[in-house]
Amino acid sequence: MSTANFKVSGMKCGGCEKTVQGAADALDGVLSSKANSKEGTMSVEFDEGKISEAAIKAAITAKGFPAT
Repeated sequence: MSTANFKVSGMKCGGCEKTVQGAADALDGVLSSKANSKEGTMSVEFDEGKISEAAIKAAITAKGFPAT
């Protein structure tokens, strides 16, 4: 199990947090996620044997919130 911390651009509210968390949580191998719109950050706990950080970033970015 690993934890990745991302900077996420564009989050302004709780709805934005739910959108990016939903994008991550829908991925096979993601165990939990927590977004913080005030800080522009997100923490994701995942199984590195099932999914990569790059794939998580891509899923978040695809929802319109660039993740780095």
